[in-house]
Amino acid sequence: MRVSNLLATKGRDVATISQERTVSDALQVLKERSIGALVVTGPTPPLVGIFSERDVVRALATRGESALQAKVAELMSSDVTTCDETTTVIDLMGLMTERRIRHVPVVVEGQLVGLVSIGDVVKARFDELEHEKKDLLDYVSSW
Repeated sequence: MRVSNLLATKGRDVATISQERTVSDALQVLKERSIGALVVTGPTPPLVGIFSERDVVRALATRGESALQAKVAELMSSDVTTCDETTTVIDLMGLMTERRIRHVPVVVEGQLVGLVSIGDVVKARFDELEHEKKDLLDYVSSW
């Protein structure tokens, strides 16, 4: 299975936020959308960073409540790992595990076309394994 298959199932909607917005603004978007990360946009397309719940926790631990008024650009992760639609789910799982990341933007020809979370990858792999299990059971029971 490839990322393109995963996006066809889950959709291509990506929640974004400007790097100039505050952490408090970003938290509001995360809460409203019930998500764990936002792609951060800026002057350089398609993205300049990713802002996640982990970034907030780290900032609150070091800065305290004042972190809420900081700009997203101050706390975001700017070293963003991306993939494209041809990436396999297995390769993406390895990449996410190796780099200890939970969200990977999908970029095609310089355009942001999706965002894949570790939950999306686990669900896709689980569905794939369930399908394989069914096929094997059908095969064995046909003897």
